[in-house]
Amino acid sequence: MVRLSKSSFWSWPSVLRRNGIMGINSRNINLIFPLNPRSHYAVVDNKALTKKLCESQLIPAPETYALIQHFGDIKKSIDLLFSLPGFVIKPTRGAGGRGVLAIANRKGDEFQNAKGELFPLEQIKYHISTILSGLYSLSGHPDQAMIEKLIKPHPAFNELTVAGTPDIRIVLYKTTPIMGMLRLPTKASRGRANLHQGAVGVGIDLETGITRGGVWRDRSFDIHPDTGAYIQGVVIPNWNNVLKTAMQLSRAIGLQYVGVDVLLDAEDGPLVLEANARPGLSIQIANRCGIRTRLNEINIKQGLSRLS
Repeated sequence: MVRLSKSSFWSWPSVLRRNGIMGINSRNINLIFPLNPRSHYAVVDNKALTKKLCESQLIPAPETYALIQHFGDIKKSIDLLFSLPGFVIKPTRGAGGRGVLAIANRKGDEFQNAKGELFPLEQIKYHISTILSGLYSLSGHPDQAMIEKLIKPHPAFNELTVAGTPDIRIVLYKTTPIMGMLRLPTKASRGRANLHQGAVGVGIDLETGITRGGVWRDRSFDIHPDTGAYIQGVVIPNWNNVLKTAMQLSRAIGLQYVGVDVLLDAEDGPLVLEANARPGLSIQIANRCGIRTRLNEINIKQGLSRLS
């Protein structure tokens, strides 16, 4: 398997291709269009439907407290929130962490996130209404708001994250894991595990579950920009079950090239966060390895042609 040096990611396109690096156009032509039927996107692009699929297939996922579909349901759901120690409000058709509000506890009539910021009751109501209006949905159409259990991050990540919950992205090709990445929230990402918003992506060795170097703002990185902790050599707890969970959803969802995001709860273990029919390619930088190389390894084993 070809391994790339840090400088290789800023080489000429021909050099990157020889080293197995895949670009967006190649990904779309070779993987997304021929392998991911559009008929399956409705489930992938809707977190409520993905959760329903997980429940039917006994795939572990965070507990859903409520699904708000109409503006008239907001008041009844607010009454529920006062009985919960913590919760997450998210749009069912959102992307990139937009519209996700995680509440860790409550102080009187105000709700508090992990960073200590307070949200008055009226602000919570307004946030839910903006979700229903479609402010965060992929298409801009009216959406639904999902309220689910707040995850307790595994203590193994205490020194590697800031005011948020890390997650693990597993990219699968024909239900086989081909690349993994730990995504760590930062101050810049405002606690969200999203690389485009400033989170750190850390490559993971698929066989051992041990982290390699990473990527932050499209540059190679070896330490967390906020905590200063080294991101290499971290053992991901319950790694085999993380892979098993991702493979279960990959089979159930019917996509041949898919990214599955898994949360690692301190009590419940690996839980499915969501699936992505168009997983990004920064995972290659985090792993210092081209994804085309691994795709071809699987094609060769199955007697199929190599990707050009």
